[in-house]
Amino acid sequence: MNNSILNYEEKMWQLLDATKGEMPDLADAYYGSVKDAVYREGVINLKTKRLMSLAVAIQAGCKDCMISQTSRALEHGATAEEIFETCSVAISMGGTLAWSNALVVADYLREKEIIK
Repeated sequence: MNNSILNYEEKMWQLLDATKGEMPDLADAYYGSVKDAVYREGVINLKTKRLMSLAVAIQAGCKDCMISQTSRALEHGATAEEIFETCSVAISMGGTLAWSNALVVADYLREKEIIK
């Protein structure tokens, strides 16, 4: 069995597309106007918004969210140091459970060869 988090990410996006096709009205609303209203440049830049979302994802324990927010933060120029600082804030609020969730982020960054 392949435990690659990058393979998981690929499957995650494929399944998301499939569910969007099954629920088009909801997908249009949620991934349209709702996301557009939040994830745009504003007083807070997109990189910071994605890092904030990553901290929330770690707290919520949402693996898919942790992967996608880490990916999006990287796309907006976040460094590994910024991502781990974000993880440290989440851990300070959530303790060992948040730390174990942050391991998903570390695994993702390792497979992307961003960290050793």
